[in-house]
Amino acid sequence: MSDLFDGEKKEIKEYSAESIEVLEGLEPVRHRPGMYIGGTDETALHHLVAEILDNSMDEAVAGFANKIDVQVNADYSVTITDNGRGIPVDPHPKYPGKSALEVIMTMLHSGGKFGGGAYKVSGGLHGVGLSVVNALSEKLVVEIARDKKLYRQEYSKGKPITPLELVGNAPNRRGTSITFKPDPEIFGATANLQPNRVYRMARSKAFLFKGIHINWSCAPEVLEEGEATPQSAELCFPNGLLDFLNYQIGAKPTINRRPFFGEAELANDEGRVEWAITWTEDENGFCHSYCNTVVTPFGGTHETGFKSALIRGLKEYGEMANIKKAASITAEDFLSDASIMLSVFIRDPQFQGQTKDKLTSAKAVRLVESAVKDSFDHWLSSDPENATALLEYVIDRADARKKKKEEKIQSRKTPTKRLRLPGKLADCSQAAAKDTEIFIVEGDSAGGSAKQGRDRITQAILPLRGKILNVASASLDKITQNQEIKDMIEALGCGIKENYNEDNLRYEKIIIMTDADVDGAHIASLLMTFFYQQMPKLIENGHLYIATPPLYKIAVGGKNYYALDDIDKDKILAKVVKGNQKPDISRFKGLGEMSAQQLKETTMDKKNRMLLRVMIPSTNTEEGKEEAFETRRQVERLMGKNPETRFKFIIERAKFVDDLDI
Repeated sequence: MSDLFDGEKKEIKEYSAESIEVLEGLEPVRHRPGMYIGGTDETALHHLVAEILDNSMDEAVAGFANKIDVQVNADYSVTITDNGRGIPVDPHPKYPGKSALEVIMTMLHSGGKFGGGAYKVSGGLHGVGLSVVNALSEKLVVEIARDKKLYRQEYSKGKPITPLELVGNAPNRRGTSITFKPDPEIFGATANLQPNRVYRMARSKAFLFKGIHINWSCAPEVLEEGEATPQSAELCFPNGLLDFLNYQIGAKPTINRRPFFGEAELANDEGRVEWAITWTEDENGFCHSYCNTVVTPFGGTHETGFKSALIRGLKEYGEMANIKKAASITAEDFLSDASIMLSVFIRDPQFQGQTKDKLTSAKAVRLVESAVKDSFDHWLSSDPENATALLEYVIDRADARKKKKEEKIQSRKTPTKRLRLPGKLADCSQAAAKDTEIFIVEGDSAGGSAKQGRDRITQAILPLRGKILNVASASLDKITQNQEIKDMIEALGCGIKENYNEDNLRYEKIIIMTDADVDGAHIASLLMTFFYQQMPKLIENGHLYIATPPLYKIAVGGKNYYALDDIDKDKILAKVVKGNQKPDISRFKGLGEMSAQQLKETTMDKKNRMLLRVMIPSTNTEEGKEEAFETRRQVERLMGKNPETRFKFIIERAKFVDDLDI
């Protein structure tokens, strides 16, 4: 051990004070962009637009702007202009020689949203948005119209390349205009902002704030042929979220004859909440929520408060109407397939991460629940016929849920006790095993997308936490005590080793779904080893499969294509790119980076997906027996206590995946 340590030490440079590097200014952003915008993929690229647009929306929400211009230019740069107060340009008192504008543009955690009274509510809270966009832009130009004068300054990669200049007088103009082009060094030479995605972002902001007019325009050079994105449009929706809800559901028939919508002030002058909700007959619902005009795709405490107000109100109405079954309905019966639009404006909200995917402010639960509850009670009592139709619909769903649960218990319990199911399992509703499948998914994030994208009738989801125990080098006691393995055994219900019983297997297909990278392949190999050693009959009888999620998304000619790997990507590009078309290529960093719809379309939908069936040699022939022996030997060699052998094998063989016979 000491010899090995000495050998390694000689190869490492001396660790001293000179080894300590300090990243100054905006260098940390360029060095680790993922910490600030979640990565460098397509979603992160468009997050730059959201940061600038959110600043303009903050001016509108604060009452200082009523117009925003959003323009995609011919070079794929974006210009966002508002008629708000304009960023201050006077010298900053704490930083001699620098204007307030330059401080905001070049220093993290600077801005007017830290309790100085400039904003009552805002979406930009961390003081990093504008400076991060500046750091990650090849070029950024800011123009400020303030006090009837026009100022201008240019930046590149976070640094000013011109001084702040007084351009001239601007007697009829005020506000801020920012033009930026993302840096290809960060996002890749072929990564361009997509006009349709920027347009949809601008449209959603117009829906969220009734008083705003957003003027959209796009250079014709960047619009793909056949693309539905308009070249210009004025976006203004006087009914706010109700207009948004009607746009989302279109002409679908609804259970309730009129939606529940409205707005209310939050207690203690904390802000306000606006909502619109309905129930469509096709039960294909959604929940889109926002905080201070920032989308919260993972929901949060405002959703919790809103849903709590509704379920409490409906139960109380049922009790008042003497409908006994109302007491047993759940939020899942009532709201899982509702179509919900929810927007809150609150002071000092707390988000999960810089990208603000989830609202975590504890106060929002109480504030939203209290504000919505009275309005919902009034909505129910003012139209008994409408309320009764909705209540009957929910009770029917509750009865169906109870019936399915009872059928499941009866068909899946053991002779002596009911089958225990792991808490993380999102089971399918079909009781019989035929045509059902369970996806064993890497991580809770990917599990969340898979649950949203699945067919609830036949597809179950079991998320696992990272790499499971390597059973090849573990005792039986250690194997059965491992929580992730216990969850799998309980979910499948068929037992292991000599206790394996095919008749008790709860699903027809067991599908391993991991990231399309080396780590994902490693996790898949650990899972296959588990099934091979503990449930070999499951593999022999054709129940084990591996999903094939894509590694790349390619957008070209108004269509999206998905590639499994680099070779597949090159084949698709050669086939679909015509003339001077510029494909937009984004790489998925994992299943959790894919939306539920993307995961469904590419990996889970039985009509489109491709599965790899896991097979082991049959021992019915002498040749098969030899192959089975060699398989056992290879598993023991590669999955034994030496991880280096396993990792080397995966790296070397990953490139041959296209040669698999599927």
